[in-house]
Amino acid sequence: MTDTSPPPTFETLRFERDGHVGRLILSRPDRLNAFTMQMWQELAALGGRLLADPGDLRALVVTGAGRAFSSGIDTSVFTDGSFGAAVGGDTGDRAGGGGDGLVALIQRTQEAYSWLEEAPFATIAAVRGYALGAGLQLALACDLRIVAEGTVLGLLELRYGMMPDLGGTQRLPRLVGPGKAKELIFTGERIDAAEALRIGLCERVVGEDRLDAEAAELAARIAGQPPLAVRGAKAAINAAGDLPRREGLRVEAEGQAVCLASEDLREAMVAFATQRAPVYRNR
Repeated sequence: MTDTSPPPTFETLRFERDGHVGRLILSRPDRLNAFTMQMWQELAALGGRLLADPGDLRALVVTGAGRAFSSGIDTSVFTDGSFGAAVGGDTGDRAGGGGDGLVALIQRTQEAYSWLEEAPFATIAAVRGYALGAGLQLALACDLRIVAEGTVLGLLELRYGMMPDLGGTQRLPRLVGPGKAKELIFTGERIDAAEALRIGLCERVVGEDRLDAEAAELAARIAGQPPLAVRGAKAAINAAGDLPRREGLRVEAEGQAVCLASEDLREAMVAFATQRAPVYRNR
């Protein structure tokens, strides 16, 4: 099924589709795409829509308008009243670690990112300029990360008396290991693209002028793969970090069973035999 409905309209981000490939663009370039409550709410709304009905979306590029992916949280969140309104005025016992309102708010905000990891299609972060704090945590929620030369990355939350709370403490260790994750988070260190590649935080580093084309080419290549197999492989790989080995093997087997019973597998076999490009229909 192909989604023919018009793309949703938001104020702080844009969503575009070109065939099987989508682009999610953070769109506050005058603020280096710094996050506000509205921005997280719109991200969560888009995610809910795409999870409920992805149509035939097979790859999604996530990027930022202007010269930055995202510089992190917009500090106006704490002064314009939106934070208090979102938490319902019940901040609870902050010093004691309580506050059900705060915990609920943080968990709702986490959903703005988590859908990228849970989506049945591949998600690719195309990162330039700055990916700091909440911005880097968004990139971490994607399946793959391409980073432009000259980009500055870091989780700086401890500098401001906070800790990463949008998945950074869970996703960063799975990429770079717990020791390196603790070092980066505890020190609030900023690193460059070359170091991000060296430690496994990203998969590719490219020239800034090649970033968009590289991300588009990778998305198109993935979109040309059998979508049921991509979906199953993504679920199985994600399970490798969450489940005991035998349970992960079960997820792998379940994904393969879907592939083996699919029309797309038969199409792949016929295409291989006749030496033509396969046309996958996601079924």
